[in-house]
Amino acid sequence: MNSLYTETVSPRSFLGDIWVEIGKKDPRTVVLDCDLAAATKTDAFARAYPDRFFEMGIGEQNAMSVSAGLAAEGLIPFYANFALFSSGTCWTQLRQNCFSNLNVKIVATHPGMDNGPDGGTHHANEEIALTRTIPCLTVLSPADHFQVRAAMFYALQIQGPVYIRVPRDETPVLHSANTQFSFDTLEMICDKGDDFAIIYEGSAALQACDGFMRLEDKKLKGKLLAVPSLKPFDNTGILDIAKQVKAIVTVENHSVYGGLGGIVAETLCTSSIRCPVEYVGVNDVFTESGKSQAVKSKFGLSAEAIEKKVLSILGCVSSE
Repeated sequence: MNSLYTETVSPRSFLGDIWVEIGKKDPRTVVLDCDLAAATKTDAFARAYPDRFFEMGIGEQNAMSVSAGLAAEGLIPFYANFALFSSGTCWTQLRQNCFSNLNVKIVATHPGMDNGPDGGTHHANEEIALTRTIPCLTVLSPADHFQVRAAMFYALQIQGPVYIRVPRDETPVLHSANTQFSFDTLEMICDKGDDFAIIYEGSAALQACDGFMRLEDKKLKGKLLAVPSLKPFDNTGILDIAKQVKAIVTVENHSVYGGLGGIVAETLCTSSIRCPVEYVGVNDVFTESGKSQAVKSKFGLSAEAIEKKVLSILGCVSSE
């Protein structure tokens, strides 16, 4: 089987260096942690800039509210936490920050099922749905550590709230330190033909790449595209892709309800373009504890599931 990548790494493991870079870039930056400094790697920022680091303990909602006050005073607070707590536990406080368009940056690690061993209580399979419906909030979904770094520096340029999903699990390294990133458009990872298009969000990069390669081995020629920004979404880009291919399959480390699949379907439904769309992700169930890759596979996110979905939808298309 051919490969689109030569190595995989955990983007979260690079956060420590990125935090320190962010602190050096702008002295207005401060970081708020909720008793997870070792996991979110904010301990590196704490060592470099102890006067600009706030350990808030297990008080997620309070920390989000404090970040609002810091932003109102002209600082640039980075709120670091697991994705479930950032999007779910603190949803009301996050919404209030956005209501006032405050300059708060949320760095949410462990998206979707990345927090495998901690179980369904800690899996953030509703995260995209919860965040993308909030006005004023930019939602970024980078894949590898180079793109995570770019997303965090991009967030500094935005005057307003930004939510950044940072994978804990290993993802393919598809970029380099010299890559010029754009968060305004879909990113074409590989273009081999027009049989199908696989569209994925950053934390599902591994499964999407492997699924694409399995289909290539079956002599199918398609397109593989990443979505670095879930909101705003590149509506024009997805409509252009839909004109070219026979079918689209979305891939996400998230519920198939309210996430990337929904974004793509909503975009196509408001246009005159006809293109079948299928989703790969978690169905309407709660997930369970286990090694994250095994959990993802059990609950519908795998290269095999992608291959099966594409073959199925192309079969339906060809029989019409």
